[in-house]
Amino acid sequence: MMSYLFSLLFLIPLIFINNFWLIQWMMLFISFHFILNLMNNLFFMNISYILGMDILSYSLILLSFWICSLMILASVKLYKINNYYNLFNLMIIMLMFSLYLTFSSLNLFVFYLFFEISLIPTLILIIGWGYQPERLEAGMYLLFYTLLMSLPMMIMIFYLNDNFMLIFIFMDYNLSSIFMFICVNMVFFVKIPMFFLHLWLPKAHVEAPVSGSMILAGIMLKLGGYGLIRFMSLFKYFLLSSNLFLISFSLLGGFLVSLICIRQSDMKSLIAYSSVSHMSLVLGGILTMNYWGLWGSLLMMLAHGLCSSGLFCLANIFYERLNSRSLYLNKGMLNIMPNLSLWWFLLISSNMAAPPSLNLVSEIILINSLVGFNYFTMLFLSLMSFFSAVYSLFLYSYTQHGMFYSGLYSFYSGLSREYLLLFLHWMPLNIIFLKLEMILLLV
Repeated sequence: MMSYLFSLLFLIPLIFINNFWLIQWMMLFISFHFILNLMNNLFFMNISYILGMDILSYSLILLSFWICSLMILASVKLYKINNYYNLFNLMIIMLMFSLYLTFSSLNLFVFYLFFEISLIPTLILIIGWGYQPERLEAGMYLLFYTLLMSLPMMIMIFYLNDNFMLIFIFMDYNLSSIFMFICVNMVFFVKIPMFFLHLWLPKAHVEAPVSGSMILAGIMLKLGGYGLIRFMSLFKYFLLSSNLFLISFSLLGGFLVSLICIRQSDMKSLIAYSSVSHMSLVLGGILTMNYWGLWGSLLMMLAHGLCSSGLFCLANIFYERLNSRSLYLNKGMLNIMPNLSLWWFLLISSNMAAPPSLNLVSEIILINSLVGFNYFTMLFLSLMSFFSAVYSLFLYSYTQHGMFYSGLYSFYSGLSREYLLLFLHWMPLNIIFLKLEMILLLV
């Protein structure tokens, strides 16, 4: 476990060589090396100091390495216009460092510490390389939503340590206080994000640069799901009596957010709201507290991380050419860039859970889990599935069909770098389902 941390620290001096691509190659190399560490059983492995990983940690760390290397590939514009790209690389390495320690920590306080530290590089990415002046407001939303909800969690970790000696992840204790439940889990509900606590997410996505959107959609939302799965064993008896309310609330929220998606005119805003809709399914699956739910939630987190990140890359490819994310200006792209239309189709079909994507497998499992929990959930699940297809097709048809913008006088075609970037998002998304027996180990 420590070897990867030292590898990341070794990358920091390489930043000052002024070779933008070297960091990206090294990150990809570490990703492939991490794949060779493939987990083959259910138990915690590679335990060293206060670090260790099971299949849940392993898959999310691998996703973090993958997305962080693709963030550099997507942000070549910073290198071309010489926009502090060395500092940008440093932020990505620090972000990866904190995510690695968050997902692999066995100590609750170290988990909390790096959970919060991961906020700082994300905030710097949004405020430093965002587009509009509103990015300051978006950064404040992100910071204060998370900080306000996370301070009670820190107090609860100290309380658990003092009273029950619970400071390690291996905890099996029954806490039935609703106050404790809210203090510990509210920060995860904000991160995932739960409906009513989600207002920071569309704001942050719209103002963030492409790398900020990728890390927010790909990894930061998964911190909430990971924390809920880890802390659920503390509140298992309390949740058995109250999870019906929380599941109903999250599914109702997912349905309402799906309706909001259809009214969006900004491509990034639409993709950001679709993230809230997908993650409400993940939240419902985790709260059912059965093996199907946990398994489906993990798969959906991996699938959403790759698919949503790829869609943000596509939106950014058009933004770099038209300097607008409006659906009213990004029209008729089938006439201009028919080769990119294929990638729009592939990623949007994955977003609406078409076979053979991982999204389909995870949605089937989550729907099974939720219907098995209570068959009344079928109503909102069917509506969410239907409207998921509606807003996905709306995004595709609006961007690809119709007359292209009359004020468009020059346009450059797709670059091989962009096709590689999209391929590296789509390929794992549609290949992982061949290796599902690894995730079956959770069961």
